[in-house]
Amino acid sequence: MRAPSPHANALDGKGRSVVVVGAGPAGLTVGNILRAAGADCLVLETETRECVEHRPRAGVVEEWAVRGLERRGLARTLLERAQTHTECEFRFAGERYRFAYTGLTGHHHFIYPQQFLVTDLLREYADVRGGEIRFGVRDVRLHGLDSGRPSVSYVCPESGERRVVTADFVAGCDGARGVTRASLPPGRVRLARHDYGVGWLALLAEAPPSADCVVFGMHPRGFAGHMARSPEVTRYYLQCPPGDDPANWPHTRVWAELRERLGAAGAPPLTEGRLIEKRVLDMHSYVVEPMAFGRLFLAGDAAHLTAPIAAKGLNLALHDAFLLGDGLVAFLTGDDSGLSGYSAACLRRAWDYQEFSQWLAEVYHGTASGDAYRAGASLARLRRLFDSPVAAAEFAERYLGVRTTG
Repeated sequence: MRAPSPHANALDGKGRSVVVVGAGPAGLTVGNILRAAGADCLVLETETRECVEHRPRAGVVEEWAVRGLERRGLARTLLERAQTHTECEFRFAGERYRFAYTGLTGHHHFIYPQQFLVTDLLREYADVRGGEIRFGVRDVRLHGLDSGRPSVSYVCPESGERRVVTADFVAGCDGARGVTRASLPPGRVRLARHDYGVGWLALLAEAPPSADCVVFGMHPRGFAGHMARSPEVTRYYLQCPPGDDPANWPHTRVWAELRERLGAAGAPPLTEGRLIEKRVLDMHSYVVEPMAFGRLFLAGDAAHLTAPIAAKGLNLALHDAFLLGDGLVAFLTGDDSGLSGYSAACLRRAWDYQEFSQWLAEVYHGTASGDAYRAGASLARLRRLFDSPVAAAEFAERYLGVRTTG
């Protein structure tokens, strides 16, 4: 990092082609694409590098997304270390139903914790491709987005001085609570939001997976999910009231509910372990339209939040990043078609994934809704997956994100 300027509100020293706000999967993928093309960019991140590399998030990566990373030289470690899943399992009415989606589509899922992917992308961007990144910045602000030369300012954590960086473009990849979405002018964009009316208790257990695939449990007491993250760690979800306090869920209650809701004839017992994460997620989603304003382009959760119902958030972030990174590189070499069509192309896939998540949410939660009609309809949807080859093929394609527009 350059020595602090003596001025309290100093220019950073030179302009950049692109300033990327946020060092998550979307921001780092955009940064890597730019660096591979020799573009001058800067990534700003409010957290420390250690925090970015260790915060647990998603873990299911769709095959098309992995192939997109591979084509850009960003998947070597993932392909060496990731598990592949070809099936999932539904448990309802006391029975187990295996769903072999690879046999229907020829595609599979990769299981690779998001923090591992972020670590890989960060190492490639900063340590291999020589990209600039500044961690721990504070009070990030965006200026002149509708001008031909916007800027981003931030408070330097070492000096406490405000720095200003000019750029051709700003990539807003700083998530649902970031500054970039909040910088959009009121009345110029539309925010469409849906609240599912339920909460999920998100758990990480220091315990090996208790099944060889993702397991979905539909139970009158509420939904439960089992997702492997590594040979030593398993992600679990438990449906709970929105706004519930994680303190209401001690170790004994968590495991008792998981055993009950994931119980089915012939199911192996759950392997218990220490709970290393416990937080309540209020299930909601939103979409920002358009995903661009002036010289600002949003990507990932800054543009659309997809509740983790169908494990789509990380995949949508990568889809955005591929289109945005490629579009920026093309623009800098004289072709603006990628950027001009960016928002529409991203939104087609985002809305497709939102609609599938809404459909799946009713399958997950209808049984526990207390409404006999919703419960019956949810069970009918589940049974149709195993009675109708057409319904099974459609679900498999949507679950894997294949044959999706955009």
